[in-house]
Amino acid sequence: MKKRLLALCATFFVAFSVPAFAQGTVISIEPGDGVQEALQEALILAEPGSVIELAAGRYDFTGPLSLDIANITVRGAGMNETVLSFTNQTTGSEGLLITAGGARIESLAVEDTPGDGIKAKGVDTVTFKDVRVEWTRGPHAENGAYGLYPVESKNVLIDGCVVKGASDAGIYVGQSQQIIVRNSRAELNVAGIEIENSYFADVYDNVATHNTGGILVFDLPNLPQMGGHSVKVFRNTVVANDTPNFAPPGNVVATVPMGTGIMIMANREVEVFENDLSDNASTNILLVAYPRDYNDPTYNPLPRAVYVHDNKHGRAGFAPDKAVKDIIAPITGLPVPQVVWDGAVDGFWSAFFGPDAEDAIYIREPMGTTFANLQMVKDMILPWGASPDFDIDDYDGSVPSREPVSLPQDQ
Repeated sequence: MKKRLLALCATFFVAFSVPAFAQGTVISIEPGDGVQEALQEALILAEPGSVIELAAGRYDFTGPLSLDIANITVRGAGMNETVLSFTNQTTGSEGLLITAGGARIESLAVEDTPGDGIKAKGVDTVTFKDVRVEWTRGPHAENGAYGLYPVESKNVLIDGCVVKGASDAGIYVGQSQQIIVRNSRAELNVAGIEIENSYFADVYDNVATHNTGGILVFDLPNLPQMGGHSVKVFRNTVVANDTPNFAPPGNVVATVPMGTGIMIMANREVEVFENDLSDNASTNILLVAYPRDYNDPTYNPLPRAVYVHDNKHGRAGFAPDKAVKDIIAPITGLPVPQVVWDGAVDGFWSAFFGPDAEDAIYIREPMGTTFANLQMVKDMILPWGASPDFDIDDYDGSVPSREPVSLPQDQ
């Protein structure tokens, strides 16, 4: 009864007392009847700088929530204490849609949305801190596509978050700029962490495990922001990515082989270093060209200026899947090497480019790391290229490391 009265009082206050909450107000909401209306009205009427505090408990929603007021914080009591459940959602798809900058979502969970968990679109400065997004039935093709989903945004911080069960990517940042993803855990997703068509991203100190693929850095054609570049993937633990691919057919990630650790596709200026990789059944690190037909004349399907160095490699390639099984394993044999590059270039092997070539692929891994360049060129395999190059020393070299990403909300 107390929770019901609090929820009704919150609704009455929003609707009849004042036109908006004062700037800097702390708005407290507890679970109970009427909470959908109470929380949505708080999100609409809060003035910039306000904090919406959600008490511990389970909040049940039948529709989506939206935030289009700048500089609002939504704070729970902890990612396992404040749970926003969308199990009974009958309208809309995502749980929370953010379309205003300066948003900060922290210390809460979003569960079982029919679509994306939390989406931020077209915003400047957004933070997800200690947030959990989960589909509690586990991997399933009908789960929402993305857990944390900032897109067409800049100054993105994802810190200390957990995402499980996304049918596309658990933590996905697309067509965005100035990005940090750190201290987070992605588990039981198709793609654990994905950076797509984005500029200047640092992905570090995360755990990606029991996904289909651990960490993906992609660039795709026919999107508003093209030419993804300047991505650093470092100090992550990428182990035992062993969940069969459950993405709906037709999705790009539906082609990701089960057991892929880190996959770089059609991106440039990517540095992958000091990661701990093991027990990834297809391969630990895979560098490939975009495999599908496309009609975008501005698109470059090849990975370029990629520097892979100083990673720690454990067991890999013992049970390859999809293209790694059908195309790569017959060439390399088993186990598939720990680092594999398809060797696709525009007519020349990168080893011929010289040590200062801007678009070269450089590999400088610890002694004993297994490697293969499949020596493919775009759209074909040369007759003399059927035998891969296993000599990792041919690709020795380095690319200067850029300065770390700096975000205004992370000072």
